[in-house]
Amino acid sequence: METPNYIKALLIPNGHKKTGDRRVWGIELAGVWLPFLIATNTTGDTSIPSDCIGAPLRLAFNADGSVKFTKTGRPQFKVVKEVADTVKLVKENFVAGLIAHSTAVAKDNPEGYQAQIDIAKQAAEPIIAHDRAKLDSAIAEQMAQSVTREAKTTKRGRKGEPVPA
Repeated sequence: METPNYIKALLIPNGHKKTGDRRVWGIELAGVWLPFLIATNTTGDTSIPSDCIGAPLRLAFNADGSVKFTKTGRPQFKVVKEVADTVKLVKENFVAGLIAHSTAVAKDNPEGYQAQIDIAKQAAEPIIAHDRAKLDSAIAEQMAQSVTREAKTTKRGRKGEPVPA
């Protein structure tokens, strides 16, 4: 099976630098989504209202109409519904394309696909065993420290009070 160009393109580094831009689905809003949506509006593939592209972030409000704030006291902003819905649609279609490609490869070359699964499982075994051993050791150490702390607390009583004899 020949790999489709759109799949090959996903696997090539493009040199795109990350910015401090607000992200939607982990992708920059101003640097990626807005130019994409402007392009799709231009070609007639979408019809996102201009105000949604011009002001994609809107102040968030509570149910009573008051401005919503974060726990740190900053005002909350949300991505306007039309942009968020389009991003969700692109995400769902992207995932469907990945699944379709995986399914097609597994159907066209089941032996090769299964071989890759087997190789990955075998390669993962020492990593999983190492992590399991480290985790078991760390949990045992935490439990020992907890028992030691509890013993010290019990000997001198809660809040430093003497233990009745």
